[in-house]
Amino acid sequence: MIKVVVDTNVFVSSFFGGNPKKIIDLWKTGKIHLCLSKDIIDEYVEILQRMGLQNEKELEELLDLFAQGFHVVFTAQTPILHVIDEDPDDNKFIECAVALKAAAVISGDKAVLEIENYMGIKVLAPKDFLDQLGTLTETPALT
Repeated sequence: MIKVVVDTNVFVSSFFGGNPKKIIDLWKTGKIHLCLSKDIIDEYVEILQRMGLQNEKELEELLDLFAQGFHVVFTAQTPILHVIDEDPDDNKFIECAVALKAAAVISGDKAVLEIENYMGIKVLAPKDFLDQLGTLTETPALT
């Protein structure tokens, strides 16, 4: 099982197709497991509601999948890290990845992508993640 953290921008972009949709499809088919924390779920929901999906069937189905633990690994507690200075709110993605020993953080955010690698966890754009999927290991080596 390859565990990944998906940044909100990739998650939301998945509704419009392309590589982000391919990543979410990998999750839905169980080829990857999504690492989540309360802060990440809260941000997903907030952004999707802001986009007008609060009453949409997709949002309800999505929250049901999270609640059922559908190919999801959840952490109730994450370390407090100060890795991303440009937008400290984005640290939650790295924190979740560290807590759950994810193989990768998938993001389209320049400040997050600048990390490249944190404690053996790769930080990749959606296309790079798809290109490297076969080479990722289940648990990163801590360095």
